[in-house]
Amino acid sequence: MEIHILDMIQNLRTPIGDVVVPLITRLGDAGIIWIILTVLLLIIPKTRKTGVIMMAALLVDVLLCNVLIKNLVARTRPFDVNTAVQLLVAKPQDYSFPSGHTAASFASVTALYLAGEKKMWKAALVLAVLIALSRLYLYVHYPTDIIGGVVFGSLSGYLGYKIVEWIQKKKDKIEIEKRAGQAALCCLPCSFTDYQCDNRRSQRQKVTGFHSCGIRVVSVPE
Repeated sequence: MEIHILDMIQNLRTPIGDVVVPLITRLGDAGIIWIILTVLLLIIPKTRKTGVIMMAALLVDVLLCNVLIKNLVARTRPFDVNTAVQLLVAKPQDYSFPSGHTAASFASVTALYLAGEKKMWKAALVLAVLIALSRLYLYVHYPTDIIGGVVFGSLSGYLGYKIVEWIQKKKDKIEIEKRAGQAALCCLPCSFTDYQCDNRRSQRQKVTGFHSCGIRVVSVPE
């Protein structure tokens, strides 16, 4: 059934498409376009947190899709089933399900969306869809590979966001506890007591020393 869908798409091929589509798919090779975007976001202070979320999303995607699921499912590529098809790109050497290009693309889109990048995620979504469709045009993935890439890629983006959020909450909690500890120490008086004589007034004064925050405390003359 899915082979028939791919064969129908092959009937829609055009000379212009045969040039443009491989260029589109190369943007997703090894997630290169998303890696470049992540680096740029990390460099700019204003978008650094978004860059961290994207980096986490792509790392989850690699582990979940490329390392785990692809090898568990071990699905044969469509061009290995229909060997008569003429490919426009080099044959991928890994398994078919899910589409790695699609998964990385939608992991990035989800990360951008959850990070609050309202304009950027929409532009990324357009590119992600084009990359996903290019994999069908090039006969290197089944339609369900693309669907799987969308699902697991989006999941990777969500998990990446949650991981960064969890780490940030942990850091904030530690910082709050640290400041609370410093504030508590600042309010504790020193334990030593000293007495000194005011020669000018010939009165004894009791000096309780210094607070840990640096305030010298002197009692009222007796």
